[in-house]
Amino acid sequence: MFLADGYGSTSVEAIARGAGVSKRTFYARFRDKAEVFEAVLHDVVEGLRPAAGIPLPEGGTLAESLHGVASLILSAALTPDALALHRLIVAESERFPKVAAAVNRQAASEEAVALIARLLLRERHLGRSDADFAARQFLHMVIAIPQRLAIGLGKPLAPAQLREWPQRVVTLFLEGASRYRS
Repeated sequence: MFLADGYGSTSVEAIARGAGVSKRTFYARFRDKAEVFEAVLHDVVEGLRPAAGIPLPEGGTLAESLHGVASLILSAALTPDALALHRLIVAESERFPKVAAAVNRQAASEEAVALIARLLLRERHLGRSDADFAARQFLHMVIAIPQRLAIGLGKPLAPAQLREWPQRVVTLFLEGASRYRS
């Protein structure tokens, strides 16, 4: 309901009715709508993470590792649930700052930033703060434009463009990083 109707339009009554329970039962399990929303976010975010058996791409060259990470992240960011969550955040964050804070707490992006920063620290002569900053920029390069276009803020990328996107991002990112170090 949250992803389909938004946080503000989803009432406790509707949640209880949809779950087939009374409001009393709802409040026995959750303090308020924000708490159930956070639980839903947790489930959505967990569903976006790579399966436990999928190894994270940390071997090979830095470019190969970053390409593997970018491909996984882009694939997750463009799933229907991820797009619905992004729409919800864009639509509701000003009116409901707790929504944005809950998403921030539940988001897998901090794990992705840590992974990318580890790769950069291993392969580049960067300090921790530069590696974290670069990792956040890389993540933004991978996700921002394809996701914004996919939620209707422009013409979505074609399948061929989406397949090329991770490699283009890695190439431009590494070219920029080499100029930064020079």
